[in-house]
Amino acid sequence: MAAVRALRSWSGTAGRLISVHRTRSCISVHFIVSKYMSIFHKSASKFSHQHRLFRTSAISKGQIVQFKLSDIGEGITEVTVKEWYVKEGDSVSQFDSICEVQSDKASVTITSRYDGIIRKLHYNLDEIAYVGKPLVDIETDALKAVASEEDVVETPAVSHEEQTHQEIKGHKTLATPAVRRLAMENNIKLSEVVGTGKDNRILKEDILKYLAKQTGAILPPSPKPEIIPPLPKSEAVPGTPKDKGIKIPIPISKPVMFSGKDKTEALTGFHKAMVKTMTAALKIPHFGYCDEIDLTQLVQLREELKPLAQARGVKLSFMPFFIKAASLGLLHYPILNASVDENCQSITYKASHNIGIAMDTEQGLIVPNVKNVQVCSMFEIASELNRLQTLGSAAQLGTNDLTGGTFTLSNIGTIGGTYAKPVILPPEVAIGALGKIQVLPRFNDKGEVFKAQIMNVSWSADHRIIDGATMAQFSNLWKSYLENPASMVLDLK
Repeated sequence: MAAVRALRSWSGTAGRLISVHRTRSCISVHFIVSKYMSIFHKSASKFSHQHRLFRTSAISKGQIVQFKLSDIGEGITEVTVKEWYVKEGDSVSQFDSICEVQSDKASVTITSRYDGIIRKLHYNLDEIAYVGKPLVDIETDALKAVASEEDVVETPAVSHEEQTHQEIKGHKTLATPAVRRLAMENNIKLSEVVGTGKDNRILKEDILKYLAKQTGAILPPSPKPEIIPPLPKSEAVPGTPKDKGIKIPIPISKPVMFSGKDKTEALTGFHKAMVKTMTAALKIPHFGYCDEIDLTQLVQLREELKPLAQARGVKLSFMPFFIKAASLGLLHYPILNASVDENCQSITYKASHNIGIAMDTEQGLIVPNVKNVQVCSMFEIASELNRLQTLGSAAQLGTNDLTGGTFTLSNIGTIGGTYAKPVILPPEVAIGALGKIQVLPRFNDKGEVFKAQIMNVSWSADHRIIDGATMAQFSNLWKSYLENPASMVLDLK
């Protein structure tokens, strides 16, 4: 009995101990849980605050984003809106063309950074748009954290990884928005693709070839340009007169409207650029030199080469010969391919022969240039001229095409006239104007009269650094190359 009593007493004591331990354990657990719940709530509150901050930096659903005109380079602060590719209510995707703007240097296509709906156009056609100001308002449905609300000028944003990779390689990737979109859709880094276009520009074919190498796919062969055989000499082109004597001027198709009222409009685009350039040119003392060139042999050579160039899909004019001959002459007289600083204290001799060609377009006078003529073949120059003329006619020349010139030729003869007084384009120091080619009687060494193909040339040079003898010697060398085209072969590189 005593044993039973002792057992019960021990059980009660043990139970109390267990109860106390359990109570203490519950208190400890409750304290621990309370402590960590407090920490969790604080952390959650902290993360919730961060999340709210993150959400404020992102674009929420249905938010209106002001699409601003970013800096397009060359110190341009304002542009003229020439064409809208969208209207209010249109849906756009990233890299879609928004509008075309024209500065005093070039026409540029602005592309979108966002996916969304156009809600407002801030400018009408031919109005002035300013860098840093809103261009359009876009309502976007996508939730994307965008670093900066800037538009894309033929160069969409790239990831940090790709941007770093491109910086390491040390070059700027050139590609159109369509090519960039194709690369983005296939997760291809443009920095890893070798461009085969001009200035290593990446083409659509380059992306497809790269994709084929990665996937092992077989691509169809690229279409080759259609080779158009030249017409036989006996076959006359329909609609062309056989007699090349007197040419009757074609009347202007647009009727002349007489309103009887004066009209005042602001200078914009290329006209505004011309005012700036010609005002600077007035500070240059011009020295003039004129001569005539017998192109009889060159005319014959071109007739022989035209079918070969046409077979390659390139139109061969006289300009590639004029340009290449000028480049060969500049190798002997590099001061004509130089520039002088504003205070006329130093001369910079240009390594590249970027020879500009003056073009008359509906937008006004423009002077695109053929880059690195000193290392180009005659065919390459002709091909590049075809490209510049096509883009110039469509008002689609880029800033790169219109800047960086070192020497200029103006073929005024395509319009008419023999002699001119060309004005130097600063910071260049020389320019040449080419007259029309005429069939004129001339005497040979025996005193016999023969029919010659004569072209007149007029040079202007900056007389502060170029003397008359240098200009005359260059002109004589250029003349010798054109009068004896075979002699150019000796100096071609």
